Amino acid sequence: MYEHMTFEHILQRMLSRVPNDIDKREGSIIYDALAPAAFELAQMYMELNLIMDLSFVDTASGDYLTRLTAQVGVNRRPATRALRRGIFVGQNSAPIDVPIGNRFSIAGVAYTVLSREMFGQYVLECEQPGVIGNQYFGVMLPVDYVTGLVRAELTEVLVPGEDEEADEVLRQRYYEEVNNPPFGGNVAQYKQIVNAIDGVGATKVFPTWQGGGTAKCTIIAADWSVPSPQLLDEVQEIIDPTPQGKGLGQAPIGHEVTIAGVTEHTISIETTLSLASDMTPGQVQADVEEVIAAYLLELRQNWAQQQQLIVRTAQIDARILTVPGVEDVEGTEINGDAANLTLGEDEIPMMGSVVIHG
Repeated sequence: MYEHMTFEHILQRMLSRVPNDIDKREGSIIYDALAPAAFELAQMYMELNLIMDLSFVDTASGDYLTRLTAQVGVNRRPATRALRRGIFVGQNSAPIDVPIGNRFSIAGVAYTVLSREMFGQYVLECEQPGVIGNQYFGVMLPVDYVTGLVRAELTEVLVPGEDEEADEVLRQRYYEEVNNPPFGGNVAQYKQIVNAIDGVGATKVFPTWQGGGTAKCTIIAADWSVPSPQLLDEVQEIIDPTPQGKGLGQAPIGHEVTIAGVTEHTISIETTLSLASDMTPGQVQADVEEVIAAYLLELRQNWAQQQQLIVRTAQIDARILTVPGVEDVEGTEINGDAANLTLGEDEIPMMGSVVIHG
């Protein structure tokens, strides 16, 4: 709005109001007197531009965006802590129990024993909010001494931790909730309620899937993977616990809601590459796998917005061509077929093997 209000423009306007019989050249008394004021005014206009941008949802960021969306009840989702499964064994690999509240660490990340699932098997909560709690697997070191403990292992992710909601995600959710108001058990309301539960990444709603009064909500975990049985049970309990349709959860009375998880479809790729003269397939293997994995992740993140995901050979070829040393791609096959692969409504693509022919 004020982009034209530059130092030069403001100074020229000020000098134009000075009589022409006065020396207005750079270095003159009047020039040197007006220049600092023009500079300060230019700074003020720059700040006014910034204030204008921070006053509207489409251009605001950070705390300003948080405050704007909160005015209509759309609050930024905070970072959440991951829940993981821990296995504890003593001598001769025999399971042992550990005290609730004991702490263990792996790669500098600490976990607290939260609850007991069964003998030697516990639910652990990451002490640090965010996706970092999902990333590490393997042997943990005890922070607190445990008698008889030989090995502590961090295994599957039960409820993924999430980072604080990003600006663009919050902005998009604001537009969705304003343009499609949730009300009375409509699709928008189910999406709003289910997506707000910790560990849920996105939701597809299938109305009247088994006749009137029934609905199915299929979810993907916050780390864009298949949700754990524990997460599914937790969401089911919040939305419509058994007996269903009684209004004991957040679903309206009379709505029988079934919570299901996405299913994974393993994607195996085979392709032939033309490489630079000094390159071998083994040298580009890791990079090719990385770009394909990134493409499949993009598809999973877009799963809820698509009726069915399509894994496209052209997209895979385009990603592979960005790898340094790759000059051409041909004969790309997805699961043994040279055509695109269309997944089911509840399916997501997960990385399988990648075979490269040179």
